[in-house]
Amino acid sequence: MMDVVNKYKQELLQNVLPFWTKNSNDKEFGGYFTCLDREGQVFDTDKFMWLQGRQIWTMSSMYHAVENNDTWKEMAIQGADFILKHGQDPQGDWYFSLDRSGKPLVQAYNIFSDCFASMGLGALYKIEKNDQYAEVAHQTFNRILDRRENPKGKYNKQFPNTRNLKGFSLPMILSNLALELEHIIDKKTVDTLIDEVIHEVMDVFFQEDTGLIMESVNLDGSFSDTFEGRLVNPGHIIEAMWFMMDLAARRHDMKLMDQCVDIALRALNYGWDEQHGGILYFKDILDKPLLQLEWDQKLWWVHLEALVCMAKGYAYTGRQECKDWFEKLDAYTFPRFSDPQYGEWYGYLTRQGTPLNTLKGGKWKGCFHVPRALYKVYNALEQIENLSTVK
Repeated sequence: MMDVVNKYKQELLQNVLPFWTKNSNDKEFGGYFTCLDREGQVFDTDKFMWLQGRQIWTMSSMYHAVENNDTWKEMAIQGADFILKHGQDPQGDWYFSLDRSGKPLVQAYNIFSDCFASMGLGALYKIEKNDQYAEVAHQTFNRILDRRENPKGKYNKQFPNTRNLKGFSLPMILSNLALELEHIIDKKTVDTLIDEVIHEVMDVFFQEDTGLIMESVNLDGSFSDTFEGRLVNPGHIIEAMWFMMDLAARRHDMKLMDQCVDIALRALNYGWDEQHGGILYFKDILDKPLLQLEWDQKLWWVHLEALVCMAKGYAYTGRQECKDWFEKLDAYTFPRFSDPQYGEWYGYLTRQGTPLNTLKGGKWKGCFHVPRALYKVYNALEQIENLSTVK
C-alpha cells in the first residue's frame, strides 16, 4: 500500500503542482492563467472566476494539509487579491469571467463562481487570518443560500411553469461546501444545511427503481422523461458519494455510509465502458440517443473522483469491491491521463483512451480536480496503512 501512497504523493508534488506554480501565475495583473497548452504555454488570457476560486482553494489547502510551501501561500494570496478587487458585481454576485486585467466579460449568471469563490477564500482564511477573507466567504455563502431556488435569476432562459426541473449540481456542491466553511459558519447553519443536502441527494435525486442519481428531476423528485430528465452523469454520482461518505463519517452513520458505497459501485458498473475501458461521460437512463455529443469521451475529473471515492470507500468500510475498483481505475487512469514529460494531466480522451487534445487547462479545467484528488487518495490510503500498522 505504501508504494501506491508514494506514487500519488510524488505525482502531486513532482508532476502536477510544479506545472501550475511555474505557468499559471499572472505576475503583471494578478490572478491565474488557466488556458495552458500541453507545455504550459498560455493560449488565452481570459480568467474564469470559478477556476480562480478553485486555484485559491488548491494552493491554500496544499499549504494547510501537505506542506508549508511559501510559494503556494503567496499564490493563494495574490489570487484572492485579484478576485476581491475585480470579481463581484454591485450586488455581490461573482462574474463568470473577466479579461486579463480584471474587466468583466460575462455576467454573474452562474452560481458556481460564487461557490468556489467562497470555498477558496474560506480555505485561505485557514492559513492567513485576514478577516476580509472570512467575511466575503460568509457573505457569498449567504447569497448562495438566498439564490439556490433560482440560481440563474434573471439569466434563466426557461419559460416559467412549463417544465419545472431542478438540477443535481448545486446540492452536490453544497454538501461539500458546508464542510469546507464550517470554521467560518455557525454550527447550527452547517448542521441544518447538511440535513437538507443529504435529503436532497439521497432522497430527492436518488431514484429507487434504478438505484442511480439523476442530473435533473421534477420539483417533487419524480422522474422526467425528457432529454434533461433521462440524463445520467456517472462522474457526478461518484463524486457526490464521497462527499456523502465524509458527511456519514462526521455523523458516525454507517447506514448512510453503506448506502453511499452501494450507489457509487452501482454508478461505476453502470458507467464503465466494457468495450474500451474507462467511465463514459453521459448516459441516457432509457438508452435513448443523447443530445450531448461528448457522451463517450473519457474526462479527467470523472476518473479522478472515482479514484477518490473508491479509496475513501475502502478506508471507511474495508469493502473489497472498493479496493478492486480502485486498482482497476488506477490501471486505466494513470497511463492515459498523466503526462510525465510536461507535467499535469490531459483533460479529455477519446472513447478509445487517446488524448482528444493536449491542453492542460482552459475554460473548464484548472488547478483543482487533479491535485485535490491526488491528495485525497494518498491521504485515505495512508489511513489504511496506519491502521494496519497499529494492528
